[in-house]
Amino acid sequence: MLTAKELRKKYIEFFKSKKHAEILSASLMPENDPSTLFITAGMQPLAPFLLNEKHPAGKRLVNSQKCVRTVDIDDVGDKTHHTFFEMLGHWSLGDYFKDEAIKMSYEFLTQELQLDKNNLAFTVFAGDDNAERDEEAASAWKNLGVSEKRIAYLPKKDNWWEPTGNSGPCGPCTEMFFWTDKSEKVPDVFDPADKRWVEIGNDVLMQYEKIGENKYKIANQKNIDNGTGLERLLAVMNNLDDNYQTDLFWPIIKEIEELSNSKYGEDEETNKQMRIIADHLRAATFIMGDDMGIAPSNVDQGYVVRKLIRRAIRHGRMIGIKENFSHKIAEVVIEIMNEIYPELLRNKKFILDNLMAEEDKFTRTLQEGMKMFHENIKTLKHKNNISGSLAFNLFQTYGFPLELTKELAKENGLEVDEAEFNEEFKKHQELSRTAAAGKFKGGLADHSEKVTQYHTATHLLLAALRKILSEDIAQKGSNITDERMRFDFNWLEKVPEDKLKEVEDLVNQKIIEKIPVEMQELPKEEAIKIVKKLSFDLSKYGDIVKVYLIGDFSAEFCGGPHVKNTSELGHFRIIKEEASSAGVRRIKAVLE
Repeated sequence: MLTAKELRKKYIEFFKSKKHAEILSASLMPENDPSTLFITAGMQPLAPFLLNEKHPAGKRLVNSQKCVRTVDIDDVGDKTHHTFFEMLGHWSLGDYFKDEAIKMSYEFLTQELQLDKNNLAFTVFAGDDNAERDEEAASAWKNLGVSEKRIAYLPKKDNWWEPTGNSGPCGPCTEMFFWTDKSEKVPDVFDPADKRWVEIGNDVLMQYEKIGENKYKIANQKNIDNGTGLERLLAVMNNLDDNYQTDLFWPIIKEIEELSNSKYGEDEETNKQMRIIADHLRAATFIMGDDMGIAPSNVDQGYVVRKLIRRAIRHGRMIGIKENFSHKIAEVVIEIMNEIYPELLRNKKFILDNLMAEEDKFTRTLQEGMKMFHENIKTLKHKNNISGSLAFNLFQTYGFPLELTKELAKENGLEVDEAEFNEEFKKHQELSRTAAAGKFKGGLADHSEKVTQYHTATHLLLAALRKILSEDIAQKGSNITDERMRFDFNWLEKVPEDKLKEVEDLVNQKIIEKIPVEMQELPKEEAIKIVKKLSFDLSKYGDIVKVYLIGDFSAEFCGGPHVKNTSELGHFRIIKEEASSAGVRRIKAVLE
C-alpha cells in the first residue's frame, strides 16, 4: 500500500525537480485574511504573492498545506468528505502558464504516479459573456494525446475560480479526473456527472483580474495554482473507494473499534459514526495543535473546535463508548502526523488537557439533557408522542442527536414527531448557513487600504506590549476587518487600565514619529538575530525571509501588506481587553 508519506514526498520531489522551491505549511489560522476563520485552500496564505508581491523563495513554489473547511460539515460521515485535509499544491507566480502547467500535471499523473492514461479525463471552462471558452487549455490536453471525448466543457459554477470580493486575480480551471470503478469498462465519453469519475487535481489558470461584479480584465501577472487533495488521491492510488481505509485514518478507526467494541465495515450506520469521530477529532487536534493555541470556546475558531469535539463525543456515545475517549484518539492522530507537522508534538499537552476538560464539561451537559428529557415526558399530554420541537431543543441545547432521543422515547413507550423535528432542523440550518456565510468563506485576503493600515498597527501593538508588559509576549492570533483589529497574545491575567493606556500611548507616539516601514529580504539565520523574539514557528519560513522593520521599535517576519510610514495610520485607540482562552488575552482596537 502506498503511504501518505510516500505520496506527499513523490509530489513535492517531482515539482522540486521542475525547479519549484519547497515552502512549509502555514498556520491553519489566517494571518492576513479577515474573510475566513481558517486556511481553506493551499493558495490562501500566498495571497500577497498572487497579487504581484515578490516571494522570497522565487516564482515557483510547492508544498503540502494544512486546511480546514466547515461549510460541508453535514456531509462528513461519507467515504470522501473531511473537515481537516492536506492540500498538495504548486504555484507559478508570473512564470510559466497554461501549456507548461498542463504538461507538468499530466507528466506527474502518468509518469511519476504511473496512472493509466486510459483512466483519465479532464474538464475545461466552457466560456460565457464575460470570459472566453478556454480552447488554450483544451488544446494543451489534446497535444498530449487526450481524446476530445475525454474533455468536458463546464460553466463558470464548475470551472472558474475567483476571490470572494470584487477585486483580485481569477480565471478558469482545468480539473483532472480518474475512473475508479474496476468492475466496469472505462467509458469512451467522459461524463463528469458520473460519480465513478473522481477529481484528483485542479489547475487554476489565473489569467484575469476581477475589477467589479462580473467585470474582468486580462491580468498583468498570470499565475498557476494547482490543488491536489492528498486524502482523495491516496485512496485512488490504493484502489480504495473509502479514504478512511488509507494509513491517514486506519489507525484512528482501529482505535475507535477497540474503544466501542464495534467493527468497521459491518454496518453502514456504525461506519458513518466512526468516520465522523475520526474526522472531527483529527480536525480538532490540528486546530488546537497549531502554534496559535486555539482552545474550545463559544466564539470564532474556538467555537468550531467545541462543535467538532462535542459532535464526535455524541457519536462515540451512540456506538457504545462510555468513558472519556477523545484524548485517546488525539494521541493516535499525533502519532500518525507529528513527523510532517511537529507542532502537534510541541503542543501535545495543550491538546490533551483541553480535550479532557471539554469532554468532562460536555458529559455534564448531556446529563442535564437527560434530566430535561425525563422532566418533560412526565408532563406530556399525548402519551404516545414527543414533539419535534422538544427533540430539537434537546439537540440544540444539549447536543442530543435525534437517534438518542428516539431511543429514550422508545424505552418510555413513546415516539418522536420526526417530521416536526426535521422542519425545525431545516430552519436552523438555513439560519446557520446565512450567518456563517461570511465567516467560513475562503479566498484571497482583502488588501484594502484600511486592512493594510490595521495589519501594520498589529506590529506596533505587539512591540508596545513587549515594552510595557514583558519581552516574552508573543502573538497568538489576529483578525482584521475594515472596521477594527483584534489581537491575541499570551498573558495570564487582565491587563490593568493604566498599563493599557501606556500601550495605547506608546503606539500613538510611534505613529506621531512618522517612522518609515522598511522590508528586507534576508537569510533566515541573519534575520533571527534582528527579530529575536518569534511569535510563529520558525520552521515554516524558507531560507530567505522577509523582515519588516519599523525603526528600532519593531522587527517581525511577515508576508502581509504594510503601509510605507507609520504616519499613515491615524490615531490608535484600544476599545476592549478581555480573555480569549486559557492563558491568552485579546485586545480590540480601532484606527481613527
